[in-house]
Amino acid sequence: MINGYTADQVRLAEAPLMDAGEPLMARAARGLALAIQDVLAARADARTAQDDALPETWNVLFLVGSGDNGGDALFAAAELASSTGPDGRPLQLVAARTGDHAHEAGYAAAVEAGVRFLESSPADPADAAAAAREASLVVDGIFGIGASRNPSLRGAPKDIVEAVLPIVRSAGGPTVIAVDLPSGIDPDEGTVPEGAVLPAEVTVTFGAVKAGLLIPPGSAFAGDVRLIDIGLGPQLEGIVPFISVDQAEA
Repeated sequence: MINGYTADQVRLAEAPLMDAGEPLMARAARGLALAIQDVLAARADARTAQDDALPETWNVLFLVGSGDNGGDALFAAAELASSTGPDGRPLQLVAARTGDHAHEAGYAAAVEAGVRFLESSPADPADAAAAAREASLVVDGIFGIGASRNPSLRGAPKDIVEAVLPIVRSAGGPTVIAVDLPSGIDPDEGTVPEGAVLPAEVTVTFGAVKAGLLIPPGSAFAGDVRLIDIGLGPQLEGIVPFISVDQAEA
C-alpha cells in the first residue's frame, strides 16, 4: 500500500524536525539532484537505443517559485552545477523565476554556483519558452504544499506554464520533473482548479507522498512518484494517512 498524507499532516510531521534544526531542505534538494541525474541518464539511454546523437550539453530549465518549493529546486541546481551530465557531457542550468523574487538562500547558492537566471523577475513567458525548447529537462518548482489553500496557477506563473506547456507536449520535447507535486494540483484532494499544469514524467516528493498525487485527476499529472526520505518516518507513525492506495493501482 502507498499512504498519502495531507499538507497539514506533513507540516505536523515536519515541525519537530524543523524546530530541532534538521536540514530538511538540504536533504530534499540532494534527493532532487540525484533524481534529475537519473532522469537525464534514462533519457540518454533512450536516445542511444534509438541511435540518436546525444546533445553536446544537457540543458535543464528550472521554473522556480518564491517559496520553499523554489528553494528546493534552486539548491538542487546549485548542487548539480559542479557535476556533469550523462557521458560526462556538460550541464547547462537555467532558472526562470515565476514571481517577483526567489527563495533568498536558494537564489544565493544558485548564483554562486553559476546557475544562469533569465533576466527578468518574473521571467518573460517567451524567454521561458525559448529556454524550454533548448532543454532536455524542465523542473517544475513553482508551487508546493504551501499553495494548498489555493493551488491554482495565476498571473505570471500561469503565463509561464502556458508558454512552456506546448513545448513539453511536443514530440521530442523535454521531460518534466515536478518538485514535491506538479504545480497547480491540490496536494490533498488531487483537484486541478485551473488547466495550466505541466504533466510530469516523474514527481520527486519529499518525506511523505502527498495525497493529491494518488487521487484523480491530479494523479494523471504526477507520472512516476519517487519518495525521498528526509526523516519524517517516526513522526508519520502516529498519523493516520488521508488515503491508502494499492501499489498496483497507483
